[in-house]
Amino acid sequence: MSDAGAPMSYLTLQPGTPVRASDGTEVGTVEHVLADADADIFDGLVIDARGGGHRFVDAPQVAEIAEGGVTLTLDAAGAERLPEPSENPAELGAHPDDSAESELTRKLRRAWDYLSGRY
Repeated sequence: MSDAGAPMSYLTLQPGTPVRASDGTEVGTVEHVLADADADIFDGLVIDARGGGHRFVDAPQVAEIAEGGVTLTLDAAGAERLPEPSENPAELGAHPDDSAESELTRKLRRAWDYLSGRY
């Protein structure tokens, strides 16, 4: 158990929960949890960033969810570079023959749909 308290499930995360970088810097608060609860799949978070705006945190970038908040695997500088959820996110490393939507693109689109009220 870390200084953040007892571990918790993503299912219990509430909007407004503090989000901290790996160095302890508070980088924002939870805006929305992206998950498929029926399949028990945690996709990530949309956070309300300290510098303003929303940012997408992919599930592998979440180190811990605990009573005292969420801790990321990223330091504060890395957290500042998190992408904004967008309706048409850029696809990194896309090949012209690729027809399938990337996992990151799907997650960013889902975050955008939530923020824009389509979710």
